[in-house]
Amino acid sequence: MFNDGKVYFAKAGKDLSEKLYLRPDMANRHGFICGATGTGKTITLKVLAESFSDMGVPVFLADVKGDLSGMIEAGADSEDMIERKKRFGLEADGFSYKTYPTAFYDIFAEKGIPLRTTISEMGPQLMASVLDLNDTQTDILSVVYKIADDQELLLTDTKDLKSMLAYVSENAADFELDYGHIAKQSVAAIVRAVVALESEGGDIFFGEPAFNVADFFVTDISGRGTINVLDSSSLINKPKLYSAFMLYLLSELFEIMPEVGDMEKPRIVFFFDEAHLLFDNASDDLMQKIEQMIKLIRSKGVGVYFVTQSPGDIPDGVMSQLGNKIQHALRAYTPAERKVLKSAAESFRESDEFDTEELLSKLGTGEAVVSLLDEDGVPGVARHVFVLPPQSKMGQASEGEREKVIKSSNLYLKYNTPVDPDSAYEFLERRKSELAKQEEELKAQEQAEKERLKAEKEAEKERLKAEKEAEREAERKEREIQKSIKSVASTAGGTVGRELGNIFGNTVGGSFGKKLGGNLGASLGRSILGTLFKR
Repeated sequence: MFNDGKVYFAKAGKDLSEKLYLRPDMANRHGFICGATGTGKTITLKVLAESFSDMGVPVFLADVKGDLSGMIEAGADSEDMIERKKRFGLEADGFSYKTYPTAFYDIFAEKGIPLRTTISEMGPQLMASVLDLNDTQTDILSVVYKIADDQELLLTDTKDLKSMLAYVSENAADFELDYGHIAKQSVAAIVRAVVALESEGGDIFFGEPAFNVADFFVTDISGRGTINVLDSSSLINKPKLYSAFMLYLLSELFEIMPEVGDMEKPRIVFFFDEAHLLFDNASDDLMQKIEQMIKLIRSKGVGVYFVTQSPGDIPDGVMSQLGNKIQHALRAYTPAERKVLKSAAESFRESDEFDTEELLSKLGTGEAVVSLLDEDGVPGVARHVFVLPPQSKMGQASEGEREKVIKSSNLYLKYNTPVDPDSAYEFLERRKSELAKQEEELKAQEQAEKERLKAEKEAEKERLKAEKEAEREAERKEREIQKSIKSVASTAGGTVGRELGNIFGNTVGGSFGKKLGGNLGASLGRSILGTLFKR
């Protein structure tokens, strides 16, 4: 409840006469809500969220079990609630059942407004942490981001990142001079990590339209802050994606929100359920980044509260930044659990009224040991308190009411339909297509040139063949002409020689002389004329 300008969430004292308040001006000093399963963590979270909303402070919280959807419906009397109201004297405090302005979100776009971001907005360092890359792989991923930026290529979704990784790997030699050595084995390892993230839903989370965190900072017409509920019932089973989103959210807030120093009340309060998932297997660099972010983000008016089973789930560096502590019961049946119990008790200022370690093991549902910051920011002495009931419905809202709230939101219209912009994947695919087309054209030109050269060669071959045929034909004709000439010359020579021989024979006299002269004349005539015409 919001009472007397403060967050009234519990009562203390033997007769429950003392109201316990969380100071609004200390709410951005962060805190935790811890306790074993079934001890009342969810109710405590809900009461605090309702109080911040009444104060005009927007709230973001992860709903792991779906119990928080009841914010959109008013609570109702039951035998237990009537007894509680009477026990706490709530009616005198102005307690009433009511609904709260609520927006539902879901990374998988099944039970709420889609929450997306882009690969570029995530940034190389945070993306490397989410992908659990080593130092060398992180450096290469940073290079890939730099190349994409230098070439004005948008990295929107995971297919953009994979296309960019493939492009850089294939052209590593061309990039080496400007960006350094890029090992293909490291690129392949990054691709495998991206595929693993996709299997958890990363292909849905990364995309457009990217969510603007400023849309969390909304109040209704009466000035109450919107309670932004992220459905995490499926997301919680995908720890990489869950941590990716939560870390991105904190990082984005840290980047965009200006320094405001101490305020009368926070600008927004975040509750991270199953907080251990943010820290499990986190690298030293990532833990240092988280600790720094938690330390500095309070000066931007942001309060962060971690909800988990054991305070041991929260690293010491982060725990030291959490000023408001609400510890529900812890079970200690094993040596390890007893060690956790002892450590949790020692984190509180010792009370003269009870033994904190013993009390923590005996607390009932709805009871807690609490230490809150006073006006000077000093942690208070441990108090044994009983948490108030919520004013909205305990448990889940009906699916019909939930669906109605989701689809009536302007943010549903803004973010529901995914958009696939012209980004790195599309550009590189076009480039591949153009290169393939150019290669085909080059091959076609080469083939045409080969065909042309072949045709020229065949034509030259045919020409040479024709020339040889012509030469042979000319030689044949010349031989025939020579033969004819020789024959004519021989005949003519014989005739002339015969006539000369006859003249010779007539001169010598007698038939023998004529015959001899004719034959000799003919032979000589054929020989002489034939030789002359042959030449």
